[in-house]
Amino acid sequence: MQSVTNPARGIVRTGEVAHRVGCSVQQVRKLERTGVLPAAQRSQSGYRTYGERHLRSALAYRALAVAIGPLEAGNVMRGVHSWPLQQVLSTLDAIHAGLDAERRLLAAATRVAAAVAAEAVGEVHPADAMSVSELAGALGLRASTLRHWEAVGLVVPGRDGRGHRRYDPLQVRDARLVQQLRMSGYRVQALREVMPQLQHGGGDGVMSEALLTRARTVTERSRALLEAAAHLHAVVS
Repeated sequence: MQSVTNPARGIVRTGEVAHRVGCSVQQVRKLERTGVLPAAQRSQSGYRTYGERHLRSALAYRALAVAIGPLEAGNVMRGVHSWPLQQVLSTLDAIHAGLDAERRLLAAATRVAAAVAAEAVGEVHPADAMSVSELAGALGLRASTLRHWEAVGLVVPGRDGRGHRRYDPLQVRDARLVQQLRMSGYRVQALREVMPQLQHGGGDGVMSEALLTRARTVTERSRALLEAAAHLHAVVS
């Protein structure tokens, strides 16, 4: 965690705030202009001057940007400077709860996805195939979701003699894997990188690495939120 200004030492200039936070002078001015930082004081010569609250606000914003993204972090910091304390605390509680929900969903998806990836698929017969509506019903999805996965190349079914989509057991397994990874927070682009390995013998080892990467991201965000909370405590105090 960054060390902060000693209140007894007094004010600091824009450049020092930028250096302590690890950003540019222009970024500090933008944060002030957009309300992420409180308005700076001005010296007799017209220079911006900052204190403990400004520096803590900048450090809190930086950590929140990791935890929840820069846009939402800016919204939270603007609120911190104007909301009642109870609203600030409620907002932080909701962020913590959201991360906890992600972690729980990820753990559940990891267990299910590992079981799915390890399933043996025997000899494939045409009669074993499912239509798009049958598979959507089995997975609790909309048929349009499966069509979207096909359009972006995640799960591409075969076609019967009349051109209707038919999902063989391997494609059904792939759809189940995509569903679990989507539930654990994976975006489409990340899935497009992972799925080819799973579809061609990567197996549960690749799945485990993919989910471990996601778990590390959630941990990093949680740690950032913890750091932000420490700085926010100083701001609201």
